[in-house]
Amino acid sequence: MQADPSLAVKIGLEVHCQLTALKTKLFCTCSSDYRDKEPNETVCPVCFGLPGTLPVVNQRAVELAAMIGLALGSKVSRRSVFYRKNYFYPDLPKGFQISQYDKAGGVPLATGGQVEVEGRPIRITRIQLEEDPGKLTYEGTIDKSTHSLVDYNRAGVALVEIVTEPDLTSPREAKLFLERLRSTIESLGVSDGELEGAMRCDANVSLSGGARVEIKNISSFKEVEKALNYEILRQRTFSGNSQSETRHWDERRSITIALRSKEEEQDYRYFPEPDLPAVVVDESELTRIKAAMPEVVEARVARYVKEMGLTPQIAKELANAQPLAAFFDLCAKISSDYAELASFIMSEFGGQSARQAEIPVSAESFVGLVAMVKGRKVTRNQAREVLKEMAASGKSAMEVVASKGISSLSEEGALERVIEKVMLERPELASQAGRDKKAFNYLIGLVLKEQPRAEPGAVARLLARRTSGKA
Repeated sequence: MQADPSLAVKIGLEVHCQLTALKTKLFCTCSSDYRDKEPNETVCPVCFGLPGTLPVVNQRAVELAAMIGLALGSKVSRRSVFYRKNYFYPDLPKGFQISQYDKAGGVPLATGGQVEVEGRPIRITRIQLEEDPGKLTYEGTIDKSTHSLVDYNRAGVALVEIVTEPDLTSPREAKLFLERLRSTIESLGVSDGELEGAMRCDANVSLSGGARVEIKNISSFKEVEKALNYEILRQRTFSGNSQSETRHWDERRSITIALRSKEEEQDYRYFPEPDLPAVVVDESELTRIKAAMPEVVEARVARYVKEMGLTPQIAKELANAQPLAAFFDLCAKISSDYAELASFIMSEFGGQSARQAEIPVSAESFVGLVAMVKGRKVTRNQAREVLKEMAASGKSAMEVVASKGISSLSEEGALERVIEKVMLERPELASQAGRDKKAFNYLIGLVLKEQPRAEPGAVARLLARRTSGKA
């Protein structure tokens, strides 16, 4: 059967974000640092809901969750309540989950808000605080495993669930939304999305108003995009007549697997948690939380563009890499060469690992190196070598340059001789350089290869002078 490409896609996400900045769980004093621990080590009678135990809300968790709501433009509830979600949870030792609810009198921690994706707002339905379940491990694949193992260490860790409206229209948009959301949350310092399991996602997808299918517990943003692409193709193959069900994303086989029919609200049997009072965030508390909030990504981008003159593209790249943005801000307090600083930071520490980058030198040393590049005392390529030596030795840029005898070459006579040599060796490029930018840039590269100490800007100026009249 052929897939029908005409069916419109509607996607809504339920993003689960652990508050990894906390040291203890949401309702007890157990350590929330469960990673690399022996199974079932960080648990207590409260985690298990044993008779005679009572949960107590971690006040700091409320504050951090409220920060997320404020950063997303949500309305933080002055009074929110916890509910019991009495659906069978094999990975929660109590057999139920303490969560929040937005119907039948329930009030979540925050409502509304949005995340902008490529100029279009993706609406937030609600933000709720709840406890994370434990972790199930299967022997083989989930559909063929004869048994599962459960580790309760994660059970009770503070989790913020962010639920969107079904405003997303493609897997790519979903991935972009998640990346923007993660950048915002990490800029607050409340969660480290790089930690295993710290951010997970359930994705709901339907075609042209057809049955809604939920894909559970996808572990990475890349996998969210892959899972949605697969599920959309599967549903289109059935012309949108798929059943309303919950499915599992199998990363190894890159397919979704049916788990069960989709639960309805009544299946969860929500009722108010009798052992917990309402959470109250009054105006003075909200004011204090706002004052303690770090600068979020959007505000940082605007500041970089408006106050420092960075281009929107480099401002976004820099602001979305928290370690690099923090380092740039330190450097910007010392030097006003903002564009040069940002460019050098991104070229040396940007890329795939930018969000986990560790800057190996001090801001003062880095500013000194950038000043030497701007003053043409060293070339950008030389500066990379100097930077490595600075990181290894702890010396300043000036000390490294002096000890190694490094210097750039910008004296016109010496450069003219190198340029002349290269042009004679490559006459076909020399004849094209005046009208062909690629040929011109290639010639610059050959000159720099011939003389690594050559200052690129000076080479470009002299070469332009030589080739401007060529046919």
